[in-house]
Amino acid sequence: MTEQGQAGMKPFHPSVADQLRDYYQSVQEEGIPDRFMQLLEKLDAAERGVALAEKDDAR
Repeated sequence: MTEQGQAGMKPFHPSVADQLRDYYQSVQEEGIPDRFMQLLEKLDAAERGVALAEKDDAR
């Protein structure tokens, strides 16, 4: 890389990376809302049902 960075971009500042890392960490620690988990479970159940139906049709 050049003194100015790639394609004329400003130089990279480690503090930005640290802030992004901290933000990502906080999002990971939040957990998944109950309503979203319920929707994911319904989706999984529906996909299992489709997979079973396709398996039965293949026989």
